[in-house]
Amino acid sequence: MKTKYIDLISQTYEFPQEEFTVEGNELLFNGVPLMDIIKQYGTPLKITYLPKISQNIQKAKRWFNVAIAKSDYKSSYHYCYCTKSSHFEFVLSEVLKNDVHLETSSAFDLNLIETLAENGQFQKDNYIICNGFKRQPYIDNISMMLEKGFTNTIPVLDSKKEFDMLDKNINNKCKVGIRIATEEEPQFEFYTSRLGIRYNDIIPFYQEKIKNNPKFELKMLHFFINTGIHDTAYYWNELTKCVNMYCELKKISPELDSLNIGGGFPIKSSLSFDYDYEYMAEEIVSQIKTICNREGVEEPDIFTEFGSYTVGEASAVLFSVLQQKRQNDRELWNMIDSSFMTTLPDTWAINQQFIILAINHWDQGYERVFLGGLTCDSHDYYNSEAHLNAVFLPQIASEAYPTENSEDIQYIGLFNTGAYQEALGGYGGIQHCMTPAPKHIIIYRDEDDEICTKLFAKEQSYKSMLKILGY
Repeated sequence: MKTKYIDLISQTYEFPQEEFTVEGNELLFNGVPLMDIIKQYGTPLKITYLPKISQNIQKAKRWFNVAIAKSDYKSSYHYCYCTKSSHFEFVLSEVLKNDVHLETSSAFDLNLIETLAENGQFQKDNYIICNGFKRQPYIDNISMMLEKGFTNTIPVLDSKKEFDMLDKNINNKCKVGIRIATEEEPQFEFYTSRLGIRYNDIIPFYQEKIKNNPKFELKMLHFFINTGIHDTAYYWNELTKCVNMYCELKKISPELDSLNIGGGFPIKSSLSFDYDYEYMAEEIVSQIKTICNREGVEEPDIFTEFGSYTVGEASAVLFSVLQQKRQNDRELWNMIDSSFMTTLPDTWAINQQFIILAINHWDQGYERVFLGGLTCDSHDYYNSEAHLNAVFLPQIASEAYPTENSEDIQYIGLFNTGAYQEALGGYGGIQHCMTPAPKHIIIYRDEDDEICTKLFAKEQSYKSMLKILGY
């Protein structure tokens, strides 16, 4: 009988996969032997594998450029990275190796980009798409960037009042975008996004405020789908409405030449993940071209804003099982050496699911377990994979665990955790129950394609916490 953990994974999923393989009963992530990393740095541990960021960017650029060639599409594609997904310098440095543009959501984002430009990593003629609700400091920084020669800084109007703020503060020539207030999916608690300007107001607003103002040029129409780009009737309906609006605006606004389709490609949350990226890129390009040709309008440049897709699959969090507790006849609790609430806040805030796999002992039998974090909060647990509706890991002899033999310790990893977790968890701050933030290492490859590691942050110390708290 096939009763080992490796048998369970191989029979349940198509395995091995591009980024997950097993050698000597131990897991490799993008060719990186994780047990070697754990032996060097210990757990808990956050890792970021930088080459994955560039790989995903290049894949998306290729899909859209091939789609444009196949459709004989007359305009260009522009890849933007959403900085809010991960603001780390090492992430932006890797992103900007790939000739891409940036999308921002707050005033400080522009200070970050200014620093990147000073370091020679960001060019002044790159696009900066300024989304989000804009308070005065954000408006001031947009004005500052334009004055410093970042001529492709494009504030996307989230409300009509923002235009008056821009008009008052900006003296340079300025390209602007308009964000459409899209309808939300039927299961949402409200019908229309709080962000953007409603459809019926867009053309009158353009004619009244923008058309005859010599300082401003309408460059872009923007729409964003909160659930991302998926092959659903809802998505295609919203895209069609947006392109039709673009065509209406283009007929009275000749300088309009760009359509920002917002919302990102999804990433793996399960080993059973199945998504045809190439088909979706081709269908998006084809539908935009078809509607524009029908309306007698030149096809727009296409902008996408990919955040989670860019960085999500580059990272993982590694834990060790400290102890196994049997609480009743059906529930085994594997207690980890950190907290889900602090290291992966999405798991309890929005029930986000990540790929979870054992790092070692793939030759052992398997059992269903619940994973418990270190905090005293009842929500600090993880108990369900997206496909299996349960968590299965190699068996532990709970009576004898843990032993003094370090080779007996069970290690686990939660993967594709690179988007939003640090920002939502308050990186470098006070964590729930004063749980220290784990070490964070960066993994890259040198000129000879050899795996290299670099410590980015040590495990948080009690001294740093007490200092934040004023002690």
